[in-house]
This record gives sequence, structure tokens and C-alpha cells, in this order.
Amino acid sequence: MVQQDAAGAVGQAAVCGPAAATAEVQLSRRRWAVVLLFSSYSLCNAFQWIQYGSINNIFVRFYGVSAFAIDWLSMSYMLTYIPLLFPVAWLLDKRGLRLIALAGSALNALGAWVKLGSLKQHLFPVTVLGQVICSLAQVFILGMPSRIASVWFGSHEVSTACSFAVFGNQLGIAVGFLVPPVLVPNVEDVEKLAYHISIMFFMTAGVATALFILVIVVFKEKPPYPPSRAQALIQSRPPEEYSYMQSILRLLRNPNFLLLMVTYGLNTGCFYALSTLLNRMVIHHYPGEEVNAGRIGLTIILSGMVGALISGFWLDRTKTYKQTTLVVYIMSLMGMIAYTFTLSLGHLWVVFLTAGMLGFFMTGYLPLGFEFAAELTYPESEGTSSGLLNVSAQIFGIAFTISQGQIMDRFGTKAGNLFLCSFLFLGTIMTAFIKADLRRQQANLDNEQTLLVQPVGKLLVGIFRQVAITQALPAAGPYVCLLLMSLRMCRLWPSGSLQGFTHLGRDVEQLCAHFSSLTVH
Repeated sequence: MVQQDAAGAVGQAAVCGPAAATAEVQLSRRRWAVVLLFSSYSLCNAFQWIQYGSINNIFVRFYGVSAFAIDWLSMSYMLTYIPLLFPVAWLLDKRGLRLIALAGSALNALGAWVKLGSLKQHLFPVTVLGQVICSLAQVFILGMPSRIASVWFGSHEVSTACSFAVFGNQLGIAVGFLVPPVLVPNVEDVEKLAYHISIMFFMTAGVATALFILVIVVFKEKPPYPPSRAQALIQSRPPEEYSYMQSILRLLRNPNFLLLMVTYGLNTGCFYALSTLLNRMVIHHYPGEEVNAGRIGLTIILSGMVGALISGFWLDRTKTYKQTTLVVYIMSLMGMIAYTFTLSLGHLWVVFLTAGMLGFFMTGYLPLGFEFAAELTYPESEGTSSGLLNVSAQIFGIAFTISQGQIMDRFGTKAGNLFLCSFLFLGTIMTAFIKADLRRQQANLDNEQTLLVQPVGKLLVGIFRQVAITQALPAAGPYVCLLLMSLRMCRLWPSGSLQGFTHLGRDVEQLCAHFSSLTVH
């Protein structure tokens, strides 16, 4: 069933094969500026997600609310994403990258300015409003990395580009762990505390506004020419052939994608819960270490960024999506187990070490999921597939954050972390059952083969004409049949395999040998 679906999907994409095969493929110099700008405003938005959680205890005292209320400021990002994914993904498919980029960067800046109105202890609802606006911006950001990579980058750099796009979001979380504990120290004077918070909010709003202006100037819809044969196929498809609802239904009928969607949600949901509750975990075992709690979060993210870039380079060169994803998942589980049993040992340097190992694999997994989904679901929109992955991540993130928080309050941090370990183990088992149905790679390969075989077909036609001219046709009867079969293979090759090329080469050799014997006689 899976193989039939794959053949149908690639076959549907190949309907426009001749036009796509002859379309000019060229990389744009602007592509790196586009992905860098996207990474920058994604960084700013991710910073605003974790800026409360990284100094949870300070905001609890400033606003006079519970730790759970501050946790909800982070979870609002997850909650908002779930109902708004499909409208935003539809807009991405219908209106393109530029509109989504403008909306995301504008909402990100607006939310940052609204937070500046919450610098009094009784204005917690205003800071909630600002955070909700930023969470709306996130809906326009999370589904973009794989789409930007496929629209702007060639087939041999698309995984690296996707990793670089995700890189910005992870760097923002890293900055969100590092900067707030430094800018907002845990002072007793409430007025001084409000002043320090205002500095953080003003800096964020200024950066977000500058990035919005840059998006207006720099960010373009797409390059002048498609960067790959797979993208040329998609761009040559008539718009009326695409149905957003049918695309979603096809994705939900794809068993490999469904498995990936659940496993991605489990892994990323664990990461969201760990990030949100990290300050509470570290402060519980190491009182007064708010700055080091932020540095541990920074270590998790920075090591994960290295892991993401390495995995991107690795995938571009090996295309081993299934194997790489499974290994990274197993190592995420091992890292989580190590972190769980070293957190309470009383040695911060050990926690830094195990947290770095955990982050390298768990955070490095994020772009792997996007790229593996794009391969499994081609030619469906990358925005839709990555959006469904993110919905799964938000659902599990909310469930894990609430559940782990309650478990920590009742049974301690070790029980809460073992709760996450159990779900990572489940995700590892499920990942092993995903089949490596790499449709996008097959589409690129088929179109490259088409470009190679067309000249061979012309050569065979020329041989056929030469046979007719020399009036050797009666003697060549059996070989004419062979020739016609070879020509038929040329016509049907885009849906064939490399084995067909072997047969074609053998046919040509036999024809050449026959014509050599005719010349001798």
C-alpha cells in the first residue's frame, strides 16, 4: 500500500515532467540572505517564548502569581498553534512565503511592544496579551524552514538550509536562557526589578522592529528560477490541480508520515517540557543558581545547534534519513537518562556535561524531522507537512509540561524526568517502523535520468534512419524490434529505474555490433 502511494505521488508530480526537465535550474545569490533573515526573526520570537520560563521564580515574585501561571506563558505558544495551523498553512500555500514572513515578523514586533505596558505588578494580564500576540507570530514561523529550503535551495544543500533555518529558533531559545538571568537579577527592590525587566522588553522590541523592516525590504517570494528539478516539477503544476484539503487527506493516509508525526511530537514535546521546567528543576537542587540554570539551558541549545548543522550536512551527502533519525532518537533517549540520574548528584559541571549531550541529539533532531517529512510526503506542500509535525509537538508539549510539572511537585524531579524517558523510549520503537520512502530524492533522480536519456533516444532514432538509408532494414528485422523497445524505454524512463538504463545500454551495444557486421559484409 505504501509503495503504491509513493508511485502515485511521484507519478502525479511527473505529469509535468517534460516541462520541468527543460526548465532552467539556477541557484539565487539571495537565498542565504533570505534564510539568515528568517533565522533572525525566528530567533527573536523564540527568545520571547522562553524569557519568562528561564527566570520563572523572579516573575512569580514580581507579578504575585503561581509558577504554573508563568508556565502557561510558555505553553500559550503551544496552545495557540494548534487551532491556527490549518488557516496559516492554507495561506502559505495560496499566498506564498512573503506574506507569511511579513505577518510573522509584524506580530512578533507588536507583541514585544505590548509587553512594555506590563511593567507594574498588577498588569500581569497585559504581559499575557503580549505573549499571546507573540504566540500568534510563532504560527507564521514554525512551518517555514522546510518550505524556504525547498523553494530557495538546490537538492544538494536543502537539508543544510533547513538546519540553518531551524538554527535561528534554537539560538533564540539559547539567548532566552542566557540573557534574562543576566539582565534581570533576583533583587528584592520591586522598582529596581521593574527597571531591569523594562530594559529586557525595550531591547526585544527594538530588535523585533528592525527585523520587521528588513523583512519588508529583503524577503522575496521565490527566486527567479527553480533551484532543483523537484521544485521545477512543483512550479510547473497548474494551480487548479492542487487542493489543500486533498493534500491534508493524502498526508493523513500516509502511514509512514503518521508514524513520523507521532514520534516527532514525542521528542519535541519532551524538549518543550524540559525547556519550560528547567529553571524549576535546577533551582530545586541548586538554590540561588538562576544564572547557572540559564547557562545549562544555553548548553542544551548550543550543543543542539551543532548537532542540527552536522545532521544537515550529513543528510545532504548521504541521504540516509531513516538511519540518521533512528540513531539520533536512540541517543536522545540515552542523553535524557544520563541527565535524569546526574541532576541530583550535587555537581553542576556533571549536569552541564549531560545536558550538553542531551541537547546535541534532542535539539539536533528537530530539522531531521522536517526534512524526513518532506521526503516522505513529496510532492505535498512542505508547509503542510511541517505544520502537522508542529501540531503534534504542541499537543505533546502541553501534555508533557503539565504532567511533568505535577509529577515534580508530588514525587520530585527524577520521577518527572523518568516520565519523559518512557515516552522517548516509545518514540524510538515507533521510529524503527518508519519506511525510508524518499519520494523527493526519487523525483530529483528521475528528472536527472530524463535529461541523460533524451540524447540517447535521439541517437537511436538516427541509427534507425541510417538503417533505412542503407536498405539494410530486411536484415535488421529483429534488431528494429529491439530498437523500438529501447525507444519505448526512453519514453517511459521517468517512471522507471536505473535497471532500465542497464537494459538500454545492452540494447545499444547489440545494435552497434549488428551494424558493424553489416558493414563488414
